[in-house]
Amino acid sequence: MSLPLRDRTAISLSWNELTGAVGDSATVLPVVVAVAVLTELSLPVMLVWFGVFQVVWGLYYGVPISIEPMKAFAALVIAGTISTGELVVAGLLLAGILLALGTTRSLETVNQYVDDTVVRGVQLGVALVLLETGVDLGLSDPRLVAVAVGLVALFALLGYSGQSAFAVFVLGVVLALAETGVPTPAVPAVDAMFMLPRMTLSVQTAEAVLAQIAVTVGNAAIATSVLLADYFDRDVSADQLSNSMGLMNLVAVPFGAFPMCHGSGGVAGKYAFGARTPGANLLLGAGYVLTAFLAVGVIAAYPTALLGVILVLIALQLGWTGVSKTDDLAVVAAIGVLGVLVNLGLAFVVGVLVQQLRAQL
Repeated sequence: MSLPLRDRTAISLSWNELTGAVGDSATVLPVVVAVAVLTELSLPVMLVWFGVFQVVWGLYYGVPISIEPMKAFAALVIAGTISTGELVVAGLLLAGILLALGTTRSLETVNQYVDDTVVRGVQLGVALVLLETGVDLGLSDPRLVAVAVGLVALFALLGYSGQSAFAVFVLGVVLALAETGVPTPAVPAVDAMFMLPRMTLSVQTAEAVLAQIAVTVGNAAIATSVLLADYFDRDVSADQLSNSMGLMNLVAVPFGAFPMCHGSGGVAGKYAFGARTPGANLLLGAGYVLTAFLAVGVIAAYPTALLGVILVLIALQLGWTGVSKTDDLAVVAAIGVLGVLVNLGLAFVVGVLVQQLRAQL
């Protein structure tokens, strides 16, 4: 596999890269823990796959790119709307669609009809969804949230606001260890990696794919492409991102992975907390794999309220990026609000249609 951006790639394993890695993990851990509890998917196996592709795509693209669970799929499987077998089929179908879109450069064509205002609106919508999720998680333990907010404020007053998320993360690890004790190493179950016999095709499968595809195109491909240019001055096209998402899901979903994407929320999380090189991906990838073998029980016991605090911090960073880089705040806000009230896919489609109508007037 060639590395198209290798000549411009510097890899650092500094403290900022470590704190940046924490910013991305906050968009992953709440979802995969919930999926592991409520479905047949194995938490250790899911973490291994997230770790593998953190490293693969970080090195390939040469930026601290994110690897996140596909949120629409997650919402449906957690709610019980689709089964694990239907999720596997939906993930494979979407992988094929993404590869087809990327290979034919269809998103390059789509992007010609997507105004920058729409992309910023989707970014704001993702931020609002993360904010809502973070607040919901935080309500599980308001007193612990108050401690975490105090810790964030203290670090900000001392001039170390970039390390505040990591401090909150460490606090959660300490509390989880206090509950579970010293973790016992364990090898992930091999049979959890073979999901093909459980595949199920249904109407719900098709509905899940339709729900996810709009979110993936709008947020994980187009919006992430723009965000990588904003933050890291890298020209990574939406079609390239579509190809990499299709490829990793085609490879991993049949073997116990949860469907994955390059979400803009994770990129914002990495950037907000210090990541500037793919070193953050190497650290986070190693962390996921080590956790899968050594301390998966600690992650399962991690206080969700503290994950909520970290998600709120990420949401504020991403939301500011969305509103600060537009001259049409009203439309951006409308798309963002529609995204959080209904869904991001519909918000993306409505935004494109409204911008096309405005252009013709």
